[in-house]
Amino acid sequence: MPKHITYYFSQVSPWSYLGHAKIGEIASRYGATIDYVPITLSAVFPRTGGVPLPKRAPERQAYRMAELKRWPQLRGVPLNVAPKHFPTDDRPAARMVLTAKAQGHDVAQLSLAILRACWHEERDVADLATLSELAAAFGLDGKALLEASEAEKGQRRLDDACEQAIAAGCFGAPWYDVDGEPFWGQDRLELVKKKLAGEL
Repeated sequence: MPKHITYYFSQVSPWSYLGHAKIGEIASRYGATIDYVPITLSAVFPRTGGVPLPKRAPERQAYRMAELKRWPQLRGVPLNVAPKHFPTDDRPAARMVLTAKAQGHDVAQLSLAILRACWHEERDVADLATLSELAAAFGLDGKALLEASEAEKGQRRLDDACEQAIAAGCFGAPWYDVDGEPFWGQDRLELVKKKLAGEL
C-alpha cells in the first residue's frame, strides 16, 4: 500500500528550504504521496514551547549558524546564512500557497521558489508584489491569487493548517508525518527514507 507524507513547513524556514526538494525526491523514489501544508511558526511556537529566533540564547543561535553553514554543502542547496530579508513574516506566503492548493494547483515548486527567493535570491517573501511575481512565474494569476489569499477565507485556511499541524504533534518546521509517524527536521530525512523503505 502506498505511503503518505503530510509535510508541514514554514515558507521562511531555512531548514524547510534545505529539505524541500529532497523530500520530493525521496517520496518519488518510494512511490509515496505528499500533502504540502505550509504553516506559520508564529502560531505553532506559543502553543508548543517554541521560542522565536531573536529570543533564543546566544549559544543556541551560534549553533544554528554553524549548522546552516554545514547542511547546504551536504544537500547541494545554495543558501545565504544571513539573508537580507530574514526574519520576515511567513503568513502571506503560507496563505497564498494554501489558496493555490485549494484551487487545485500543485504547490511543491511554487513553495520551493518562495523558499529560494528568501534564502538565495535576497527577496522579501512577505512583500505581496514579490509573491505575485513568484506565482506568475508558474503561470498563475498572482494578483487574483493574493486577493483571494488575503481575504478572510485565506486566513482561515492558515489557521486550520496550523491546528492540523499541532494536532499531529508538530512543534517546528519542517515536520514530516509518514502515515502517522512524526519526523522533525530536514536532518531526519534519512530516517524518513528508511521508514518508506520498510526498514524502520
